[in-house]
Amino acid sequence: MRIWIDMTAPAHPLVFRPLIERLRERGHHVEVTARDYAQTLELLRRLGIDHVAFGEHAGASRTRKMAALASRSRAAARWARGRGFDLAAAHGSNDLALAARFLRIPAFNTFDYEWATQQHNIGCRLARRVMTPEWIPPSRLTRYGVTSRKLVQYPGLKEEYYLADFEPDESVRDELGLDRERITVIVRPPPDVSLYHRKANRLFLDVLVYLGRRTELQAVVVPRTSAQREYVRSLGLPSVVLAEGAVDAQSLIALADLVVSAGGTMNREAVALGVPVYTTFGGRLGGVDEELIRAGRLRPLTDPRAIDLRRCETHDARTRRDPDLLVDLLLGTPDR
Repeated sequence: MRIWIDMTAPAHPLVFRPLIERLRERGHHVEVTARDYAQTLELLRRLGIDHVAFGEHAGASRTRKMAALASRSRAAARWARGRGFDLAAAHGSNDLALAARFLRIPAFNTFDYEWATQQHNIGCRLARRVMTPEWIPPSRLTRYGVTSRKLVQYPGLKEEYYLADFEPDESVRDELGLDRERITVIVRPPPDVSLYHRKANRLFLDVLVYLGRRTELQAVVVPRTSAQREYVRSLGLPSVVLAEGAVDAQSLIALADLVVSAGGTMNREAVALGVPVYTTFGGRLGGVDEELIRAGRLRPLTDPRAIDLRRCETHDARTRRDPDLLVDLLLGTPDR
């Protein structure tokens, strides 16, 4: 089978890396395209995933997003035409969904946050199969045209699958010049160019300033964009360590004492790696976060002073899940 995978955000190389490896081991031909957004291309290079890059993120403007969607979808269709793909797969890429429909290639769409309404109204309706964690109630997906025939679900977190073979690399501390004697907190800004996160996250800024002034710790900020990086730098917070490019964030998390994140993926990576984690996410909670909060594995934060700042000598036990399950679900996409 000839399979096309499109990646449009930094989490996607991590998600698809073990799936690509296993697909190729099974004899399938896989080609990858990508969008230039945040650290997506850097991570693809770091992971050794060959790819063709075109298009870039359009920012927060809804009008520019729609124009970029149309432009990149046309470019994707031009690139894919004549390559004989049997299946097109992505983690929420509407560019791929539109191009695949135009070329009559069966599309596979996966995601783990159900309230990105505009994205899912396109991607889910055009997909032949939709895959989500089982903690997302199917009733929340019917608004996007996801029927019981179209939907497949998997247990646990996607991060437990792509981190199944992960072991932390201690050298990441030296790469960032971290002090092993101080409390290490990993901090992730909000996805402030996403449509579902349009309002400024004032709580996150309060948390950053609170942590950045504490002399007993080092707050390692992993920004999403160069604009976020420069803004954090402009604050001049003495205890902030700023990642200057794509870093081994998973090793950082695994070796840290604590994670505070306004996004989603880094929160769930911390949970999967057994590291204490607080969320300052400002949007509507999805089914995955709701379950993690109920289970006490993710702690919602409303006041920076509530953060438990202490060394974490032992982390919770990890759950490792076999990525072959996700490959089987992907390959089960219905024929044309």
